[in-house]
Amino acid sequence: MAKMLKKNYLMTPGPTPVPVDILLEGAKDTIHHRTPQYLDIQNKALENLKYLFQTKNLVYTLVSSGTGAMEAAVANLVSKGDKVIAVNGGKFGERWCELCEAYDANLVEIDIEWGKYVRAEQIKDALEKNPDTKVVFTTLSETSTGVVNPIKEIAQIVKNTQAVLVVDAISGLLAEPLKMDEWNVDVVVCGVQKGFMMPPGLAMISLSEKAMKLVEKSNNPRYYFDLRAYKKNYPDSPYTPAVNLMYQLLKSTDMLKEEGIENVWDRHRIMAEATRAGVQALGLELFAENPGNVLTAIKIPQGVDGGKLIKFLRDDWGVVFTGGQSQLKGKIIRIAHLGYMSKFDIITAISALEMSLEKFGFKVELGKGVKAAEEVFVKEGV
Repeated sequence: MAKMLKKNYLMTPGPTPVPVDILLEGAKDTIHHRTPQYLDIQNKALENLKYLFQTKNLVYTLVSSGTGAMEAAVANLVSKGDKVIAVNGGKFGERWCELCEAYDANLVEIDIEWGKYVRAEQIKDALEKNPDTKVVFTTLSETSTGVVNPIKEIAQIVKNTQAVLVVDAISGLLAEPLKMDEWNVDVVVCGVQKGFMMPPGLAMISLSEKAMKLVEKSNNPRYYFDLRAYKKNYPDSPYTPAVNLMYQLLKSTDMLKEEGIENVWDRHRIMAEATRAGVQALGLELFAENPGNVLTAIKIPQGVDGGKLIKFLRDDWGVVFTGGQSQLKGKIIRIAHLGYMSKFDIITAISALEMSLEKFGFKVELGKGVKAAEEVFVKEGV
């Protein structure tokens, strides 16, 4: 059998592909971070982030993955013994719970079956039963399941209480609409290796005035992630920033701002719809009850070894999907349509899935999924 040249296609929800223009920014000379020249770069990037977060609040950058911003939110908002509510509907909702427990919060969990989404009424009920709640922790896009949660509706409930609403938007920001100020979201955390189309290494967090008041009152021990220090030094950094990543962040945010936030949201919506149309045309079932624009989670057909399928696609064909986490391992395939991806990446992904399913014994009509995806793109005029 002839050997074909392998070209890699990264179809994962993080890290996502990085445009060459952003990669090249990271190759520039490293300058000293306590100079006007560097501060000008950082300040411009931070101003761009305000637009992308849809907020007038300050946006702080942390040298960490997105989980660092999650920990910063908990460490700064929660005092020992504070009542908090966390939505646990997947691996990353679970992470909120673990962080709250690590900081000795009085945790009330809203347990959601993986693949389902939290209803705003469930948040309302939990707050009515726990009126002394200080913080509500939620997830915009639950990356482990492909579910998007109704943050706008949840925010309308939380805003009328003393509680602060925190949203993990690490994968969801830019892929899903999120209007921090207009929706009354108090805290948004994010990471750059998703919709921002960057290598991992930077996280961002933005807080409302309501949230900052809680930060000032918190008696939790904190140092590196003490957001009071970031506010005091803004737009400078209290500690050494990731200089070359900041070059890349400025380039990334310039590109996204030029595209326009509404167009960025629409781009992700179209790719998600095309992907879902393609996989459903093949007779495959979606896993998420309310699928979002970050990724499409697909139930693995009976008789197909999901682990071997993903391994084959990655190692033999260079098409990298992700499988399920925890109890979903071997049960789902996750195909991302996030960040620096185009319609032709989606066509490649669906084509690879079609041909690989044939190899693993699940009969499909070759080209049927590709045709369905193409029809979405043609209908949308892209």
